[in-house]
Amino acid sequence: MTAEGQKFAIEMLTHLVGGLGIFLFGMKNMSEGMQAIAGDRLRKLISSVTSNRFSACGVGTLVTSLVQSSSVTTVMTIGFVTAGFMTLTQAIGVILGANIGTTITAWILVLPVGKAGLPILGIAAFFYLFSKNEKVRFWGMAIMGVGMVFFGLELMSQGFKPMRTMPEFREWFLKFSAADFSGIIKCVLVGCILTCIVQSSSATIGITMGLAATGMIDFRTAAALVLGENIGTTITALFASIGAPVNARRAAYSHVLFNCIGVVWITLLFGPYVDAVEKVVAFLSGHPGTMEMIDGKEAYPFIKQGIAFVHSGFNIINTLIFLPLVPVLAKVVMRLVPDDETDEVPHLSYLDIRMIDSPAIAIEQSHNEIVLMSDHVSEMLNYLREIISSEKADEKMVKRVFHREEILDGVQKEVTEFLGHILSSNISNDIVDEARIQLRMADEYESLSDYVANVLKLYLKKSKNKIMFPKEGWKDILALHDQCTDYVAMVNDAVKNNFPEVITKARSQGEGVSQAMKECRTKHLERVGTEQDSPLASLIFTDMLNAYRRMKDHCLNIAEAVAGEK
Repeated sequence: MTAEGQKFAIEMLTHLVGGLGIFLFGMKNMSEGMQAIAGDRLRKLISSVTSNRFSACGVGTLVTSLVQSSSVTTVMTIGFVTAGFMTLTQAIGVILGANIGTTITAWILVLPVGKAGLPILGIAAFFYLFSKNEKVRFWGMAIMGVGMVFFGLELMSQGFKPMRTMPEFREWFLKFSAADFSGIIKCVLVGCILTCIVQSSSATIGITMGLAATGMIDFRTAAALVLGENIGTTITALFASIGAPVNARRAAYSHVLFNCIGVVWITLLFGPYVDAVEKVVAFLSGHPGTMEMIDGKEAYPFIKQGIAFVHSGFNIINTLIFLPLVPVLAKVVMRLVPDDETDEVPHLSYLDIRMIDSPAIAIEQSHNEIVLMSDHVSEMLNYLREIISSEKADEKMVKRVFHREEILDGVQKEVTEFLGHILSSNISNDIVDEARIQLRMADEYESLSDYVANVLKLYLKKSKNKIMFPKEGWKDILALHDQCTDYVAMVNDAVKNNFPEVITKARSQGEGVSQAMKECRTKHLERVGTEQDSPLASLIFTDMLNAYRRMKDHCLNIAEAVAGEK
């Protein structure tokens, strides 16, 4: 290659790489801005998912339309399945909807505002940088992202245009022409591999539109590439499911199966499908003809619309076919991924770090993990009650209590790291406040579990040393335990339902627990004075009372966090 040719190639590569980078960064800003604006709506949409597959599909479509990323939605869905807050059939419904929602991006790219991308970016940047109103700033961020998307696409198009005059590139692209069935398969594979590399189907569709609009590839080749991109986009969710529980892996595999089966049947009907799209676009645009380039000039000016139609049509038709078959698809993936023999415990570490790119959804997921911690504490208290009320400690129950305490240690660490990532990203003040509240609650629940385990250790120490408590004293301990269990259950319910008014009841009921503990201690001291309790028994008894008091204190702190008190 000559020096002039090398300079030409470097300039072209600069446009392509720079344009792609700006495009991807624009998608990120647009997504984050929209999520910050619609944070509460996203949470309501997520919580509205029911067992009805049609409503789940609608939720998946709306969430993906807002966050502008099917990968984020599917990773989020796998996270909910992992934590046990979404069933497999619900998850499949959401994933089907996400495939429709992601087609919105292609239609945004169709808008004829490519050259306006830079001024849109510049004007929005002023609002983002200089406005003191948080909502205006995030609107500026979202619109700035839109400008970057169009500007990046324009740069890529400029990089593609010179390729038309270079025989080497034209010959290379001709190898991937969808002129026959083998060519279609090649194009599908290229689209799949490219999306796996870039990790964004929106970016690869933008590249495809750029190549088609500049005449480097024809419409049929672009359509085949789009089909492959629908398979490539499933890789993100597949990676997120690695090491995850069974149902999470099943959800990821259902996404892969859904898209692969869809691509297979539409590839077999590729000719009629593409012809139908051409006719629909020609009818709607009022511009008869075929979508092709003649001598480097566009004979059909609606090739981008045609590509968007191919993308939307495929996903909508495929979803309509599969929605009635969701139970069948669930059974298939259940056979492909059988149940594990060992018990599984959900952890935040199963989530992909890309969840941080969707703070409104991520904060909802971390809240679900806090709820999971509250359930673990309640179970520990129930196990402890069963152990201390029996004559001999059940070894299995004892192991369960200590195992749960270890789980809560790990989950607290994961929640803290996860929320730390959220706090370091560009988020609204509401999400910042919510993240700080959750950090406090995670710490309090972990401390609560420590004191439940401490009571068990004291009980085991009592049994090992064959120390006997008076019946009246042990009856007082059991009554105090039941009172603490009810108190924890009340606060847990407030955490689940986000009920800040619980603080009034928590304070009054907490006073009742403190008073009961003081009465137990007074009676105990009276027994010590009459030498009914040995010194070692007295030490264990008072340590147990202190542990229950500390449980109440940590539980009250959780109620204060729910109420928004510092």
